[in-house]
Amino acid sequence: MNWDDARVFLALYREGTLRAAARSLDVDQATVGRRLAALEGVVGTTLFLRTSGGYVLTAAGESVLDAAQRMEQSANEFQRLTQGLDDRLAGEVRITTTDSLAMDFLMPALEGLHVRYPEVVVQIHASSQMLNLARREADIAIRTVRPENPDLIARRLAQWPMCLYASSSYLQAHGNPEPGTAFAGHDLVVYQPYVLASREPTLAGEPISGGRIVAAVNSSLMVRTAIKAGLGVGEIPVYMGEADGLVRLWPERSREAPYEVWLVTHKDLRHSARIRAAIDEIVLAFDRLR
Repeated sequence: MNWDDARVFLALYREGTLRAAARSLDVDQATVGRRLAALEGVVGTTLFLRTSGGYVLTAAGESVLDAAQRMEQSANEFQRLTQGLDDRLAGEVRITTTDSLAMDFLMPALEGLHVRYPEVVVQIHASSQMLNLARREADIAIRTVRPENPDLIARRLAQWPMCLYASSSYLQAHGNPEPGTAFAGHDLVVYQPYVLASREPTLAGEPISGGRIVAAVNSSLMVRTAIKAGLGVGEIPVYMGEADGLVRLWPERSREAPYEVWLVTHKDLRHSARIRAAIDEIVLAFDRLR
């Protein structure tokens, strides 16, 4: 199995369908099918079962999975090391972050980066999905959780309290929620992944069992937008509430865990000139706007 075959094999294993594997590899679906057929012809055995739920590894496929993953790890390490030695202030930098952080901090950083180094091209993946830097899915991540991988270098860019906010129009229509009432009689805007992961979700330490969830979204930008639109009361970092002109409720209270922002890159890329330049601009943007 060569590396090109291993890429197809791993993409199909992870994605489960020809279409999704082709999309992840940026090729057409027919190409993935042909490559898989050729690979199975070379090894002389079936590597995947075609089921109604997608492609599933056979026993033979499972036996070579670890070898294919080691090939991927070596190939990625080779690319990271060579990229890390690149002293050109030109080329591509891939950054992953959330939509709010991209809008508030990354865009101003890219403005400065483009002025200084116009030949650096940035690809942005704005999502709460955690891309894998070790597999080179991105070069730089701006995350709200510190990674545990020892091969990643993490720097905390900011830390804000998570506090309760509402728009003036909402408060005029519904009044202020009273502490100790579990938001009885009030509409709530919540971050859906947090609610789903919590046995007893709270906002600013207050149970939400008495309130009515009118918007459950999977994006911090959508949370702040919904609060600003007057849909309900919600919990966001202080900087967002201040930037949007919202009213802070219960100023003496906040969520126990603050909202942290971490800049993360792989240690093998820390000497790449274009990545270093992008990091410097991102840090400057947080220092200036924090």
